[in-house]
Amino acid sequence: MKIVSYSEARSSLKSVLDQVNDDADVTIISRRDGADAVVMSLDQYQSMMETMHLLSTPANVAHLVKSIAQHKAGKSVRRELVDASNK
Repeated sequence: MKIVSYSEARSSLKSVLDQVNDDADVTIISRRDGADAVVMSLDQYQSMMETMHLLSTPANVAHLVKSIAQHKAGKSVRRELVDASNK
């Protein structure tokens, strides 16, 4: 995680954006007279949102935990995806 001042972020916005995309990390923009903000890549944001959604209900968490345990115990089966466009 990198912390940059608002002035630095403003003067090198392209570099800040390139870095969060290239490093899959976040940059905190600190402001003297306001709340700090976080900049991250869209991919990282979408991944976080998906994880939060998957963990948002106790039933889904229980299902995920059960599935992970089955996989670790060697009880999972690899299957090929069906291509619906070929039908």
